[in-house]
Amino acid sequence: MNALHKRRKPLVMAGALLLSTALAGFVPGTAGASSHREAPLIAADPTVDNTDVYAFVSPDNPDTVTLVANWFGLQEPNGGPNFYPWATDARYDINIDNDGDAKPDLTYRWTFENDDRRGRNTFLYNNGPITSLDDENLLFRQNYKLEVIDGDGRDKTLVRKGKVAPSNVGQASIPDYRPLRDQAITKLPGGGMSYVGAAEDSFFLDLRVFDLLYGGDLSEVGQDTLRGYNVNTIAIQVPKAHLALKGDAKRNPVVGIWSDTERKTMRLSPGQAKPEGPFVQVSRLGNPLVNEVVSSVALKDAFNGLTPDKDGTVKPLLDRVTSPEVPKLLEAIYKLKAPPTPRNDLVEIFLTGITTKAGGPIKADLNSQLNNADVNSKKFVPSEMLRLNTSIAPTQTPNRLGVLGGDLQGFPNGRRLADDVVDIELQALAGAAQSGQIVPALAAGDKVDTNDRAFEQKFPYVALPSNMAVNTNTSVANVAPSANVIGDMPVGPMLGGAAGALALAGGGLWMWRRRQSRPRHAAQS
Repeated sequence: MNALHKRRKPLVMAGALLLSTALAGFVPGTAGASSHREAPLIAADPTVDNTDVYAFVSPDNPDTVTLVANWFGLQEPNGGPNFYPWATDARYDINIDNDGDAKPDLTYRWTFENDDRRGRNTFLYNNGPITSLDDENLLFRQNYKLEVIDGDGRDKTLVRKGKVAPSNVGQASIPDYRPLRDQAITKLPGGGMSYVGAAEDSFFLDLRVFDLLYGGDLSEVGQDTLRGYNVNTIAIQVPKAHLALKGDAKRNPVVGIWSDTERKTMRLSPGQAKPEGPFVQVSRLGNPLVNEVVSSVALKDAFNGLTPDKDGTVKPLLDRVTSPEVPKLLEAIYKLKAPPTPRNDLVEIFLTGITTKAGGPIKADLNSQLNNADVNSKKFVPSEMLRLNTSIAPTQTPNRLGVLGGDLQGFPNGRRLADDVVDIELQALAGAAQSGQIVPALAAGDKVDTNDRAFEQKFPYVALPSNMAVNTNTSVANVAPSANVIGDMPVGPMLGGAAGALALAGGGLWMWRRRQSRPRHAAQS
């Protein structure tokens, strides 16, 4: 790795120095929204496809950290009769590395079971309006078990039979989703909360980036491609000390986060699918857009099965980081000079976190585990994951451009729901991180600056799921009162600490819609 850490000239501005972190993901490749269907194998298995991960200090409870992971992207609200269940033969994990060895020191694991009351009587998801999770009209239900597993494989059950909020079937079936969402929030022993259920996709962007980078002249911008689509969401809020190395968030404030999914092999026979054999990691996600736009097609399936401690050993992947594709495309299409290679700033962003202790070109200490007082630097392993410095308090005036906008609590220091990752990364890829100046030709970005639905001001922060067909004319559509949308306009950018977004790919859904979903890592058990 030493060759990858050669020093480049210092960046001109501190904010621009840190913003280069965003480069982690803007490369156009296989269509997908942040990480929707980014690899050939996972594209055929959307129920276990990780789409996005968010991590931020809770804005209304700053002694805690909120982690959000999404699966099963681009859900059309009208997608019945089976809608969007969690897989019962899979493990859904959120992993924490606090000592920098690229192995999980904590794994929060959710597993699911069905409570299907339809039998041979009906094909319906519900047979009347649903006003609570215990409503007899709700015929298909799911429950979950939540465990926490430490680095030595010891596990503790936090929730034995948590209730899952259902898919949002529509306004006639679910007049108001908020009571269902609130009832699905479960308190955890020792402090914290867990939510499992549907949410509107927090990622906002214009996916016409794949039409030769917004039409080749930035004429194809301003349309939120993910407007109206839902995802399956897991959110967990826990005290900082639960995540920190040695339980000391003051001495060791930085944690690395990634989600993953493990699944058993399926034996298929007519009308049946039987899971058997050991669990295998099939999806993984840390920073947005790593696998979909940094990896070549030949590497994508392998990356989904790769654990972070092995990242630095894959030379073809490292070569894609030090000589990324997107700047070359920007130069070819927009005549914007690509920054010089090797991109050692991206190595620091992807594999070490931002720190002067890694010997990289970014002269700042922000979000590397090497900045933790009790980390043994000799055991530090470069690896790809989302990293968060939990000591940086939420601002009362969050900036959608995160670090680039002078807001150190935003991306790439963790990822808030409202962070406009696409605009940040466009600038970084075009060279703003090295020049210290915004690239004027790309200053407007994709002109999708906020989510179409307001994020919430309390846990789980994600927006309520849409109940409207994606192909509805939103200017005349009847939107449920709980939608937090006025006409076809979003209700402003939320409070400081909600967390945001990345985009690029194109999404894909199961049997019907258009585009995509994303990855995972194997946790110790």
